[in-house]
Amino acid sequence: MCYRGYGLQSYGFVLFLGTLYYAHGDFSYSIQEEMKRGSVIGNIAKDLGLDVDRLSARKARIETEGNDKKYCDINHRSGNFIVAERIDREELCGEKPSCVLKFELLLESPLELHRVSVQIQDINDNAPIFSKDVIKLEIGESADKGARYRINAAHDADIGQNGVQSYILERNNHFVLNIQTTSAGSKYGELVLDKELDREEQQEIKLLLTALDGGSPQRSGTVVVHVTVLDANDNAPVFSQTVYDARLPENSPLKTPVITVSATDADDGVNGEVTYEFSRMSDKSRKLFSLDQKTGEIFVTGDIDYEDGYKYEMFVEAKDGYGLSSDTKVIISIIDVNDNAPVISLKSLTNPIPENMSPGTEVGIINVQDRDSEKNQQVRCSIQQNLPFKLVPSIKNYYSLVTTGQLDRELVSHYNITLIAIDEGSPPLSSSTIVQVSVADVNDNPPTFEEQFYSAYVTENNKPGSTLCSVTARDPDWRQNGTVIYSLLPGEVNGALLSSYISVNGDTGVIHAVRPFDYEQFRDLKVHVMARDNGSPPLSSNVTVTVFITDVNDNPPQILYPSPEGNSFMTELIPKGAHGGSLVSKVISVDADSGQNAWLSYHIVKSTDPGLFTIGLHSGEIRTQRDISESDSMKQNLIVAVKDNGQPSLSVTCTMHLLISDNLAEVPELKDVSYDDNNSRLTSYLIIALVSVSTFFLTFIIVILGVRFCRRRKPRLLFDGAVAIPSAYLPPNYAEVDGTGTLRSAYNYDAYLTTGSRTSDFKFVSSYNDNTLPADHTLRKSPIDFAEAFGDSGLSTEVKLTPSQS
Repeated sequence: MCYRGYGLQSYGFVLFLGTLYYAHGDFSYSIQEEMKRGSVIGNIAKDLGLDVDRLSARKARIETEGNDKKYCDINHRSGNFIVAERIDREELCGEKPSCVLKFELLLESPLELHRVSVQIQDINDNAPIFSKDVIKLEIGESADKGARYRINAAHDADIGQNGVQSYILERNNHFVLNIQTTSAGSKYGELVLDKELDREEQQEIKLLLTALDGGSPQRSGTVVVHVTVLDANDNAPVFSQTVYDARLPENSPLKTPVITVSATDADDGVNGEVTYEFSRMSDKSRKLFSLDQKTGEIFVTGDIDYEDGYKYEMFVEAKDGYGLSSDTKVIISIIDVNDNAPVISLKSLTNPIPENMSPGTEVGIINVQDRDSEKNQQVRCSIQQNLPFKLVPSIKNYYSLVTTGQLDRELVSHYNITLIAIDEGSPPLSSSTIVQVSVADVNDNPPTFEEQFYSAYVTENNKPGSTLCSVTARDPDWRQNGTVIYSLLPGEVNGALLSSYISVNGDTGVIHAVRPFDYEQFRDLKVHVMARDNGSPPLSSNVTVTVFITDVNDNPPQILYPSPEGNSFMTELIPKGAHGGSLVSKVISVDADSGQNAWLSYHIVKSTDPGLFTIGLHSGEIRTQRDISESDSMKQNLIVAVKDNGQPSLSVTCTMHLLISDNLAEVPELKDVSYDDNNSRLTSYLIIALVSVSTFFLTFIIVILGVRFCRRRKPRLLFDGAVAIPSAYLPPNYAEVDGTGTLRSAYNYDAYLTTGSRTSDFKFVSSYNDNTLPADHTLRKSPIDFAEAFGDSGLSTEVKLTPSQS
């Protein structure tokens, strides 16, 4: 059971179990030695005013002061202060009247230090022991009654009442026992001669002497006193000093002389010969020192260490040749030498520490101990490297390890902090230790792309799933904070979701095409890729990836004129007087591709008269190579091929129908021009044409007269104006390239005449080019003339005017 008391200014030691003294924030307990491990000394949590959980949270622990063994500890589950190791008072304190164990109670958050003292009470666990099993005395037969003979005291390692309290002498006829007390408080016995000795009657006497302590239960020790009866010896040896003091440096080598004791005896001969021996000393002292029996010189026989013991006391007995003796006290003080380097102990460490920890934060607690004393014990501790840490002196010999600057794991992920402790001894001793501190990662870095922007090139009609390019972002953070995930930011392409065209691998950053691209729909697209880490909260960054689509020759040329649509065909009317180089017509075409894939070239594949017409390689203009002659066939058919410059090249063909005639009366039958291969239809149209010519002969005469009248006017065709090309013929991505299939503004087309059968067209062409037919060779007809000429045969007239004419 443990009891607790309080004192205001100081505290004293008491001899009953379980008393606590409290002064100035310190704690003192009192327990008996030899208590079992786990025995409760007191309740630290209650004495501190803390609950058990708080005590554990603050990492309460017991630190020793210079002792390797931890005799006491804290039970964190109950808050009790308990015995951790066997406590032997005699081993710890020897014969000291007071035995106190000193500890430090350390608490963290905040750092708090309490001094704890444990008074060790002696119990009677040692019996009195005599230094020898037999004590030999030589007493002359002439000794007078009442003569006294000192018996060396028994040694009891216990103190106080548990030490030697009395002696009992076996009953005999010659001696009685008288108990004496020394100035130091120890008791010894004296044999008092109660009846004269007679050597002739009894030469030897053996007596049993018992030493008793005052403990409970009482313990005892015995020795045999062997008395030899001799002739008279009346002077005992006398020491020169009652107490001998010696000072011995620690670590003195073996056989080092310590001190010499000296005693003289006034008797002569054998009665005056003095010998020396240790009469009373501790077992520890017996292992360290020896005594020369003849000279009285004390030597070192063991390892002298100030930290193990700084003072030794012993008694030396001087005895003459016939048994008379006396003793003296020898005190040997050990001088401390700076032989212990400081010991650095890491008591607490926060590891790892987050990189965003504020400067000045405590991350560890360092304790420095030096077992030496006084000046040799004073220690300076420091950090030698240029690191963002420093040591701040705290309580007593404790230091706080604190940060001095901002940490960055990406620059330094761990620190090896070298602590150096130097004492103030001469020469100074030092020690060092390395404290390893790791820096924990904080998600403070967003992913960074290796490039500011990325470009990718892909040909159109690519395969779905093909790789376009890859983006790479680096994140210097660690583990999940440095894991980069890629994704596309939402967007649209031509009204469709971007994700339907492009995808990105979230782990590798590889960008894939989801479906084929069409250069004619769009030529490039911009993609915003986001790189996001896996930290909390996540950080991200974006980069722009531009995907350029290159053209593939996948579109053949498209002919705009002559129109490939419908069942009608276009017929060009050429005057008979046309000179070589005159513009007859023009093939107009476009290509939806771009670049060289859209460079168009024109070739005459087949013609009625191969030497009569030529076509511009890149312009598509059909011109006469020579003057028109009477021998030339009235009906001329040209098959024109339009080819692009792609690889492989794509082409398309069209048929041009030309009539060489100055007036419509000379035209035998329109259908025969277009359908030479269809003899039956051609014959039918020829018959119809002959009937029409006979019937409308008069009308043709009027038309001819009208044409001649028109020659006097400005040379032009029926109507001026640009060719009316339906906008539907032009594709949306058509790009004008001069001389490569586009219609020049220099050519103007006036009117179209369409037969009622919807199978043929007339076209009158005029050009403001230098090679345009002269006015006198131009057919002059008005739409009314044509209506009258073909009215009876069911032909319909369709006049298309350009905006300038309408």
